[in-house]
Amino acid sequence: MTRSPATEGPVVLVVDDERELRTLLEDYFSHHGLTVQCAPDASSARAMIAESVPTLVLLDLNMPGESGLDLARWLRGTFPTIGLVMLTTSGTSVDRIVGLELGADDYVPKPFELRELLARVRAVLRRVLARTAGSDGRNNRADAGAQPGPAPGVTSSDQRVQFGGCVLDLSSRRLLAADGTDVEISAAEFDLLALFARHPNRPLNRDQIMEQAHNRSWDVYDRSVDLRVMRLRRKVERNPDRPEVIKTVRSVGYMFVTGSGARHQPEPGHES
Repeated sequence: MTRSPATEGPVVLVVDDERELRTLLEDYFSHHGLTVQCAPDASSARAMIAESVPTLVLLDLNMPGESGLDLARWLRGTFPTIGLVMLTTSGTSVDRIVGLELGADDYVPKPFELRELLARVRAVLRRVLARTAGSDGRNNRADAGAQPGPAPGVTSSDQRVQFGGCVLDLSSRRLLAADGTDVEISAAEFDLLALFARHPNRPLNRDQIMEQAHNRSWDVYDRSVDLRVMRLRRKVERNPDRPEVIKTVRSVGYMFVTGSGARHQPEPGHES
């Protein structure tokens, strides 16, 4: 287990049972300005997190002892704002689906290219730091990049968007319930809602969603979009089985229906 010197910047905790990989990632990330801590298993990771909560956890799913999925479930439940990037050698989609359902911010299969992994980690760090800055009022900045500004296509005077009984606050990256309390969402779920907010009453296909909601070419799979939409419907729809806000557009994808649009009958080819 390797501990890096204390710092005020973002901290990445690498949890992987492969010593060579931990050393490689620590050296590479540190060389590019990130503070890195390493743990060989879930038990060690829990102990380290108890001492100091990292900004992001880079987590291998397939480890001996407690699985990465179990650790991810604990992390997301205990520290909902923490960044979570999952690694796996699995060739099936089962772990991907479960990982995304648990709220992972990104998912990277092994073997991976170091520069791509670094880019993905930095992208998640930017979202985590922006989310944290919005919730505590601090304008945090890091080597991962500056806090992003308003979402494209949204004016500074219109940073709150109604999604059913909830309100999406684009400036603070929060989803608020009718009583003003926070509704827990992952960074990826926020990005998807923000994409819908930029394109109201416009059908978006899955390719557009996978690319634009993640600001990169996303090579996961179409089903992951459906899973995220399903999770969001549970949070913003009055009846998730009969969605009125995030509608399915047959043979296309999904569409965010605004309050005015919801009063009209769906166009031909639309379904719930």
